[in-house]
Amino acid sequence: MSFENKFSEQEQVLLTSLPTLAGSVMSLAEGSGLGTISEMMSSAKTMLSGAKDFSTNEIITAILPNMENRDEAMTKAKELREKIKSHLQSYQVKSKDELRQRVIEDCKTVNELLSSKADPKEAEEYKKWVLNIAEDVSKAAKEGGFLGFGGTQVSEGETKLFDEISAALNVKRSLN
Repeated sequence: MSFENKFSEQEQVLLTSLPTLAGSVMSLAEGSGLGTISEMMSSAKTMLSGAKDFSTNEIITAILPNMENRDEAMTKAKELREKIKSHLQSYQVKSKDELRQRVIEDCKTVNELLSSKADPKEAEEYKKWVLNIAEDVSKAAKEGGFLGFGGTQVSEGETKLFDEISAALNVKRSLN
């Protein structure tokens, strides 16, 4: 059964939005200053690598644009952006803490959704993909320090958030 037939429109938006939002809240976990740019680039790169890393996963490949066809990729990327924007606007959050909580709630909802509707292997791969995005963002820039000197690679706040995302997705995994 295809992605479109397996999941409702609302479920598709949730599954499409979560990887980007997980990367976004991770980049907001600590003030990285200019490092935030590196974190957002890392999020996009890891998200797109999901098509290669999980090329047989119907959920992931349905979400991501086909990068081999430029026109199709541009159209799909615009659709993806609109779905994420719409989902984010539905939150009506007023702070990064509210956003963080909503994304954690989405992780729990996605876990339940995947448990009930997805092939177990595809579900585990999807959750691994989301966690890969969060992990790569957390490691993309040092926190603290000055102009790249000093600081820590992964902050306490990022570790705590990663643990919350991992628990909400029901995956036992910690930052390496």
